[in-house]
Amino acid sequence: MSAIPVHRHVDSESIESVRAFNRLYTRRLGLLGSGLHDSRHSLPEVRVMYELAAIPGRSASELARSLDLDLGYVSRLVTKLHADGLVKKTPSPLDGRQSLLTLTAKGIKVFTPIENAMRTQIGALLEDVPHDRRHVLLRSMRAIHGVLEPEVAASYLIRDHKVGDIGWVIHRQAVLYAEEFGWDTRFEGMLAEIAAAFIKHFDPAFEHCWIAERDGDVAGSVFLVRKSARVAQLRMLFVEPSGRGLGIGARLVEACIGFAKAKGYRTVVLWTNDILGSARKIYQAAGFTLERSEAHRSFGKDLVGQYWSLKLGR
Repeated sequence: MSAIPVHRHVDSESIESVRAFNRLYTRRLGLLGSGLHDSRHSLPEVRVMYELAAIPGRSASELARSLDLDLGYVSRLVTKLHADGLVKKTPSPLDGRQSLLTLTAKGIKVFTPIENAMRTQIGALLEDVPHDRRHVLLRSMRAIHGVLEPEVAASYLIRDHKVGDIGWVIHRQAVLYAEEFGWDTRFEGMLAEIAAAFIKHFDPAFEHCWIAERDGDVAGSVFLVRKSARVAQLRMLFVEPSGRGLGIGARLVEACIGFAKAKGYRTVVLWTNDILGSARKIYQAAGFTLERSEAHRSFGKDLVGQYWSLKLGR
């Protein structure tokens, strides 16, 4: 038997406390079986499906970075899911050596009940905890996350929109831009018109809204809408001040680009104003090119509008 490693600054009781906690949550969440929630798919396979459900059109290397796993291991997971007919591979129009990954209709059908079962299980687990102790539990979880990964202490998730989100996005973006740039209620009116059109004509096959959520609150959002058969338009990107500096804006734009690629769009366009410097840097980093600028008077201010575009392939 090999010698047990000794950590001079960590006592055995502390190590056993962490192991006991690991045993507790893996047992309570059903992570020990060969298949997650009575499925035949392992936890790593479900994690891959979860990432592709949230942001389709990602490469294996992007998945590996997001999951913090070895690229070779992720490639083997993707190969298995592809062989099972759950993941579709599409050659990248920008790099023929890479494939863009999306869930197939079968993949969505397989993943959805697993995701629903996980959410139901966690909901039932939390429901059994009294409200005051539930707050302690969630705060402690965030504290653990922050101690082990201080660089992402203020963690967030990207999810689909749900009832109430879009109204909140209009409110928060209007308030923020009034506070930061002095824009008047006509900006709120424009946001409401864009949002109303999205809701009324929403086509989930070719359009999407992503919500960034942090500690249960909306931290940002973005919309991708169909402008034509080949052109998608990115709209209403915003990030709460408390969520800035965490990469939320870049992640939301990445979601738009991945979705657009997966749906066969050839170009993504957007309109912004030069005063929105942080957003402009995100667009530039993502590969967007400034097509033209024009001065205009809007929202009670003299502004310079900018039209940007991103070519996704031939």
